[in-house]
Order: sequence, then C-alpha cells, then structure tokens
Amino acid sequence: SPDLSSLLAPQKDPSEALVIAVTTRAIFDLEEEHTLFLAKGKDEYVRHQQANQDKPLPPGTAFAFIQAVQHVNEQLLASDPAEQDLFDVIVLSNNSPESGVRIINSAKHYGLEISKFCFVSDEDSTQYLKSHHVKLFLSADRTDVCNALRRGVSAALVFQQEVQPPSTQLRVVFDGDAVLFSDETDQVFREKGLEGAVQYERAMETVPMGEGPLKAFAMHLGKMRKKFSQEKSPIRTYLVTARSGRDMGIRAIKTLREWGLAIDEAFFMDGAPKGPILTQIQPHIFFDDGLHNIQGAQEVGVPSAWVP
Repeated sequence: SPDLSSLLAPQKDPSEALVIAVTTRAIFDLEEEHTLFLAKGKDEYVRHQQANQDKPLPPGTAFAFIQAVQHVNEQLLASDPAEQDLFDVIVLSNNSPESGVRIINSAKHYGLEISKFCFVSDEDSTQYLKSHHVKLFLSADRTDVCNALRRGVSAALVFQQEVQPPSTQLRVVFDGDAVLFSDETDQVFREKGLEGAVQYERAMETVPMGEGPLKAFAMHLGKMRKKFSQEKSPIRTYLVTARSGRDMGIRAIKTLREWGLAIDEAFFMDGAPKGPILTQIQPHIFFDDGLHNIQGAQEVGVPSAWVP
C-alpha cells in the first residue's frame, strides 16, 4: 500500500525553488493578538487563539505579495507542468504549536499555498532559515530581521498596514544603495557629502557596485521573469532610487547590466519623495533602507518592507 508521503502534494526542490519565509504577523493582521500577548502574556494569547481557531485572521501587509507569488507559480506551471523553478512559501513562527491551528486554518480559508508551517515557541525561528534554503525572509519583528541578515539571509521588516490588493501581476520595487547594491556610496556620502559622492561615482563608473542584501533575491526573480515575454510576464520589477540619473545613474545601470539583471523600469529620483511614483506603480512590496521612504510609502498605502 502507498505510504503517506506518496499521497501528498509533490515537494518543491529547495535547490531550484525561490523559498520565501514569512512570519505569521507579516502575512496576517495579528496586531490585536500581539497587543494581548504583550499585555497579558503567552497563556492568555494561546487561550485566545484556541478559542478563535475557526475565525480567519484578516490579511496582513505581505498577504497580497504571497497571493501574487502564487499567481506566478500558476503561470509557470501552465507554461511547463514540469517546471521546478517556482516560489515556495513557508511560514516560520515563534508561536507555539497549540496556537498554530488558527494560522493554518486562516491559510486554508484564503487558499494560500504554503508548503510548510514551523511553530517554534520561544525559540529564535531564524535558526531554521538556512536549512530550508530561504532566499527571502519577511517579518514584523526587528530582532528576527537582524538575526536573519546576520545569518546571511535576505530579510526585511514588514510594517503592519491596510493594503488594497493591486493587480495579480507580481510587482516588486527595490531601492538601490544598501538594498540591491552595497552601501559603499552611502558611506562616501556620509563622510564627504553629495559632491564627494558624485566625484566617487564618476571615478568608479566602470566598476560594478558591491552586492546589497537583496541582490540574491532580485537575481532569482529576474531568472523567473526571463521565462516569459515582457508583454506576458506575471512579474514586473522596478528600481526606485534617490540617486540622480545625470550624476549617479550610469554606474547603477552598468552594474545591473554586469550582473545580467533586467529591471523593467528604473526611476532616478534625485532625492525627491518616492511616494508619488509608488502610487503610480502600485507594487505588492517596496524594499528600502530609509525609514523616511518607508513612511512615505505607508502614507500612500503601499506595502513596504525596511531593510535595516
């Protein structure tokens, strides 16, 4: 007789898949429950989650992003049913297993394809990121994110906000320095001001920039995107940077070219606020290392994630 593993959905190959780990507070709106946890402690929180285990949690900031990722998988499999280069979503949670039933029920309620749930009460869940081959980790807890980055995993801090789901096409916006690229030019800017940074960029124009914390994730996204024609792609990527195009844009473009990373649209804002352009793009997620830019994105209702 067949064993249980042969009856389950086929596992995605973690060496091929783009594994994204999200915490429960990133994917669902658990702010009310989190407040209860902080005020009355773990036991009261667990009691509340068990009493409400059949009541689906409202969507959180990363919810629409995960839905769009699922849409990309559907398109990839429609093109090639044997496709291995897929998104694989796992939930990593500091919740205890007994309060996890509500999380699993909520995922089922919304039809979210989540391959694994890991409930590790009171433990640092980021210790499991590497063993799951995670390429991007999204959390609403700053300590989690810093721990993940220290472990060499691309990670960002998600801020809880109400999100209007944009189109089904997955739209991802990256900032440049200290996100896609290293922070070398930021350091020059801090030491020598704008003029010094411009001079440095001109001198280094032919030298590709170093890798930023989200480069590996962006490269894998770019690899998936190349499987489709530009008109029919379910993925669209953007670079929205405070750099000026005239003085500091060339090196950024040459670096992307050197990496072989095709970005659909690039905006060199010359220090202007990013909110208006983000309103136009309507991304599922916007990654930036500047808290003022994250705040601006939140003000216009754009789901944002801070890369500390």
